[in-house]
Amino acid sequence: MKIAVVGTGYVGLVAGTCFAEGGQEVTCVDKDPRKIALLQQGEVPIFEPGLEELIRKNVAAARLSFTTDLAEAVGHAQVVFIAVGTPEGESGDADLTHVLEAAREIGQAIRGYTVVVTKSTVPVGTSDRVERILREHTDAPFDVVSNPEFLKEGAAIEDFQKPDRVVIGTTSERARAIMAELYAPFVRTENPVLFMDRHSAELTKYASNAMLAVRISFMNDIACLCEKVGADAEAVRKGMGADKRIGYPFLFPGVGYGGSCFPKDVKALVATGREFGLELDLLRAVERTNERQKKLLVHKAVKHFGDLSGRTFAVWGLAFKPRTDDMREAPSVEIIEGLIGKGARVQVHDPVAMKVARRIFGDRVHYAPNPYAACEGTDALFLVTEWNEYRRPDLGRMRALMREHTIFDGRNVLNPSDVRAAGFLYFGIGRDAPRVG
Repeated sequence: MKIAVVGTGYVGLVAGTCFAEGGQEVTCVDKDPRKIALLQQGEVPIFEPGLEELIRKNVAAARLSFTTDLAEAVGHAQVVFIAVGTPEGESGDADLTHVLEAAREIGQAIRGYTVVVTKSTVPVGTSDRVERILREHTDAPFDVVSNPEFLKEGAAIEDFQKPDRVVIGTTSERARAIMAELYAPFVRTENPVLFMDRHSAELTKYASNAMLAVRISFMNDIACLCEKVGADAEAVRKGMGADKRIGYPFLFPGVGYGGSCFPKDVKALVATGREFGLELDLLRAVERTNERQKKLLVHKAVKHFGDLSGRTFAVWGLAFKPRTDDMREAPSVEIIEGLIGKGARVQVHDPVAMKVARRIFGDRVHYAPNPYAACEGTDALFLVTEWNEYRRPDLGRMRALMREHTIFDGRNVLNPSDVRAAGFLYFGIGRDAPRVG
């Protein structure tokens, strides 16, 4: 089957590459000639474990190619995926400019029956708008399908190839059969392909991300209460998670969620509700909790040190989560800006996100070549992203390098007893009051 994927961002690039790996002939399209030139040379503009190797493998096998010529790619395709960006608009709703522009160009290019799939995260009713635009620009037969993505950055290849579920919104039997065939290589272990109407498919994506954001913010609220009443958030998390109705995933307290999905999708769902006269108060509270959480470590530092001016701090972890270089809405940005704004000097380290960080902070922070170099001469360490290499640090080496010995653990990844025994003050999220070891 010949497939065209319009958009070579995170979703489009992963989807196109995985479909090629599944045996399809895939052409990925992008308007940016520099990005296409890089991809044609085997260079990947995003960090995702395993993606670069998979791209090179499928390019070499002539199953995957890249072009700026949308008309040529779409004209030969049986299935066309729209995987362009839907950034946050001024009022929190999703900006559909790129999606609707792609629909117009696709409508001008299709030649015969084509399944046009909205893979981008879009509000309810977007597939209807795409269908109307296509009808304005072509007499060729087509079906529009909603097929939202559920990829976790850092594990996207595995998520695509071994999905929990595949959601497909269509009432067309012809499109349903084609989509079922397309996903057949990835659902051989009986994971479900869920067919539904397009509106339900579109809402499923937003509802899923919003529920995960609710769980994170709820646990962060409980962690803050733990600090007030003298409870241990880790013990509470284990007690809650043991209930099979609740479970452990997304019950880890921390400095808030970030990335390209949760913040934007929660805002977009709130905006959709408002459009239909419904105030989604729970989700608005989730947003407020998340914004508070991003400021929490700086508040703890001010409470402990008082004036931060002239002090030097280390920050471990810049990406919004491990196994990605994505810093969109990352808590680290809020924390670093807060420290700089209070007159502190900041020394940062991240295994993969340093290049991205330079575009955000420029020369306002010091970029350390390794975690220990970031600690040299500092008053405290802020652990913000739970990379594996930060989980069991050499505390003795850190103590010798640091000027003062305080750790703000924004992900509760360190053992408080070990940290205190090494002579540090330890501040976690929802853990008991700090003591000198």
